[in-house]
Amino acid sequence: MRLIINLFALVGLAAVIVAVVGTNRVNQELEQFDPKALDTYMAMGEKIIETRNAAEATIWKVPVAEGMSADEVEETMKFVANEHNISNVGELPLYKDVEAKSGKPYRYAKIFMFCNSLTAAMMLDYSDAFSAYLPCRITMIEDKQGKLWLYALDMDLMIHGGEPLPAELKAEAIKVKEIILDIMKRGAEGDF
Repeated sequence: MRLIINLFALVGLAAVIVAVVGTNRVNQELEQFDPKALDTYMAMGEKIIETRNAAEATIWKVPVAEGMSADEVEETMKFVANEHNISNVGELPLYKDVEAKSGKPYRYAKIFMFCNSLTAAMMLDYSDAFSAYLPCRITMIEDKQGKLWLYALDMDLMIHGGEPLPAELKAEAIKVKEIILDIMKRGAEGDF
């Protein structure tokens, strides 16, 4: 019996050593990441648990003020983008394509593409993978209850999710993030 107790004690000690070494290894690796990486991943994890939807965990979502039409939101977003010197590089009226192909009316869903090409070039020079984030897209969509919403990809994972970005690129990426959020917020409120 004493042998079994000693054996369990030895296994327990080995498990503690492995846990300590593993924790130290993880901490060493995390030190190589952006200081906000852990917070970014924690927020994403909490959102996944809350919604059980990975897409919901990686987006920003802003409700459009009651009484605002899609045209008014669009006009405001374009005005705000222009104010920030960010280009509207494309639009995809998805609902029209769905209607054309299905022959049936479809709820409003339009994707707007905004880009600061000089910042985009900096991102691509850093990593070709950043091309998946370009251009910055804002979708205006009518939900199934008829309410308009603005959606965009949460840029925090790109900005803070890995090793720290070079200072100049990080500053530009944060500036673009703030512009996209401003376009969404003011667009949703009709705030010229």
